[in-house]
Amino acid sequence: MLSHSLNWSPLLTSFFGKELAPDDFSGNSFSVPAVNVAEFGDKYQIEVAAPGLSRDDFKVEIKNNVLIVTSEKEEKKEETERTFHRKEFSFYSFKRSFALPEQVDADQIKATHEHGVLKIDIPKKEEARQKPARSIQIG
Repeated sequence: MLSHSLNWSPLLTSFFGKELAPDDFSGNSFSVPAVNVAEFGDKYQIEVAAPGLSRDDFKVEIKNNVLIVTSEKEEKKEETERTFHRKEFSFYSFKRSFALPEQVDADQIKATHEHGVLKIDIPKKEEARQKPARSIQIG
């Protein structure tokens, strides 16, 4: 998924906290999509692998400093041949929640969808961005 080299810092877990348990969608088709979380110098990035879903199938929101990604999709299939009639209904839904670290700029979060992957960029506040290493001249 990510082509960048990832900095899987133990701090990532402490910033995002333990992921909240998904809601119980009893009686429905339920599976939680795979998620990648990465930290870069200026942002965090979450990728949600959800093949078969379009961007319109997702809802991304922030509530009480928690990023919530949900999806609900209902499909109906009907076949009729001579005396045979069959209907199938399926319902797919999931909810993933991530506690956001204090150093993110929640107002600048952006989400894109391409090739079955929802990508959420969570920029860091300017003061929290990692500065590149620099050499110090010894006088």
